[in-house]
Amino acid sequence: MKYVKLGNSNLSVSKVCMGCMGFGDPNNGMHSWTLPEKESKEIIKYGLDNGINFFDTAIGYQNGTSEQYLGKTINEYAERDDIVIATKFLPRTEEEIKNNISGQEHIKQMANKSLENLGLDYIDLYIYHMWDFDTPIYDVLDGLNQLVEDGLVKYIGISNCFAWQLAKSNMIAKQEGFKEFVSVQGHYNLIFREEEREMLPLCLEDNIALTPYSSLASGRLSRLPTAESKRLKEDAYAKIKYDSTSTQDNLIIERVNELASNYNVSMTEVALSWLETKVTSPIVGATKKHHVDGAVNSVDLKLTDDDLSYLEELYVPHELVGVMADNNKKLNENEKVWMKNTKNRI
Repeated sequence: MKYVKLGNSNLSVSKVCMGCMGFGDPNNGMHSWTLPEKESKEIIKYGLDNGINFFDTAIGYQNGTSEQYLGKTINEYAERDDIVIATKFLPRTEEEIKNNISGQEHIKQMANKSLENLGLDYIDLYIYHMWDFDTPIYDVLDGLNQLVEDGLVKYIGISNCFAWQLAKSNMIAKQEGFKEFVSVQGHYNLIFREEEREMLPLCLEDNIALTPYSSLASGRLSRLPTAESKRLKEDAYAKIKYDSTSTQDNLIIERVNELASNYNVSMTEVALSWLETKVTSPIVGATKKHHVDGAVNSVDLKLTDDDLSYLEELYVPHELVGVMADNNKKLNENEKVWMKNTKNRI
């Protein structure tokens, strides 16, 4: 495994990050395909054994059980200071707003609950999960800064935002003497490259780490379009993100398969190797050991410039989907895809 600095932080992270959305009680949250505790711990430990030290979870993943499974495994099998844990907090609820719970109070409550779930004393990277139009960004930044000053959080990151939102936030933080966001977690992979328009140049300019999610397009870049899996069948959110563009995307996926055959490696290795030329550390979900193998092996695969061009040339612009589509306007909670079936949020 290779390691790299996470943007303007002092954190040294593995070149791939294990995404933990696939871990958690299958009967308690948004997804039916997640792994229960025993199987989750086996995959996390396998990642540790293969050099992965960077793990990404969220309080919203299976109502906190993803955090719980990750924390138990880290406490059992790793030295805490060797591991980088990222987790994310959700926006204020309508009830909290009605009860005048401030953004600062909300963030502190969520962080304390995540620390309880994880069984840890601090969070390495605490991430603003999605833009909250009902909470002033000053309050968000102030609340996060207080967590850093209290020693509960080392660094802060942001997810599912536009480049202007990240730039504005860090400008305000600089003016107020608050901690700035050192990383951004957006939707970015070989068949969804909209981050290259403005976010990628901003991050290169300001040394902000890119740690994209959906690095394999919910598994679509790891197998031919004719293949099936439980997640492909049951993940309704992923269908929203990819089904409408599948015809054009499949042409790129076929090229991934072609290069994989040429190099005698997996499609996963090719797709991730391409992404690793663009970002700091892609987040890769894993529910089987061979998923971990593909992620780890991708770090050593070197694609040529011709390979990269061959993979990129068929891309066409995509409309924003999922959380980023919601980011364009205020919607009530029943309309937001990320809120469906999410309960017991703190």
